Amino acid sequence: MSTVQISASDVNKLRQQTGAGMMDCKKALTETNGDFEAAIDFLRKKGAKVAASRQDRESNEGVVISRTSADGKRGVIIELNCETDFVAKNAEFVAFANEIANIAVEANPKSIEELYALNIDVENTSVKIGDAIIDKTGKIGEKIGVSKYEVIEDDKVVAYIHGNFRLGVLVGLSKNVEGADEAGKDVAMQIAAMNPVAIDKDGVDASVIERELEIAKDVIRAEGKPEAMVEKIAAGKLNKFYKDSTLLNQEFVKDSSKSVSQFLDTVDKGLTVTAFKRVALGA
Repeated sequence: MSTVQISASDVNKLRQQTGAGMMDCKKALTETNGDFEAAIDFLRKKGAKVAASRQDRESNEGVVISRTSADGKRGVIIELNCETDFVAKNAEFVAFANEIANIAVEANPKSIEELYALNIDVENTSVKIGDAIIDKTGKIGEKIGVSKYEVIEDDKVVAYIHGNFRLGVLVGLSKNVEGADEAGKDVAMQIAAMNPVAIDKDGVDASVIERELEIAKDVIRAEGKPEAMVEKIAAGKLNKFYKDSTLLNQEFVKDSSKSVSQFLDTVDKGLTVTAFKRVALGA
């Protein structure tokens, strides 16, 4: 065992050179008496340096995990990426993603950077999630990382995973009432299938509205309609856009005689969606 004192700056320097985790770098320097070249060789033999050599690789495969807290008032979605479908389907990789999501929903980090700084248990040792990801990269041999992290906090939050971990949805409801879980799941399935741009028309970005109006006007003019009618017809087309593309105004997929808003009213008068997040793998 080395008697050389390993400083935090030495560990950080080795990490910058190799991309390996802090704990791995500290161990490598300790095992090699602070010799940087020998420490790099030590890491390479352990596979940790793979992380640095794979930073330019595409990692568009992976899994999307959505999860809610025990009290149902907070939900998170994470997308953990890898390079191949083979790894994405690996039970250990999916379990790792689930564990990160569990930690996120309990600790409530505000960003991916804060998420990476949280601790996770790896083989009975507590390490930073960021370091655990680098270690997984070395062991698996593929670039791995969390690319998306979304959070909703509300009176009632429902989580849904669609398509073998390829799409995750969170729905925030205005109140926690009887039937909220089932209703929330139905709305989440609607979001997964129909991909609305906003909750209602008030939530549509002004640039989107402008684009839709301009497209509508160009189409109307191309059809030879009188200029005096263009604005009125375009307004009608915009209303159709709101009906098709905003969640509460969409036809409810399980009962087309109702809008999503009307469906929620049947569950409990005034029940509505206050927020939603939809994360599709690689999108």
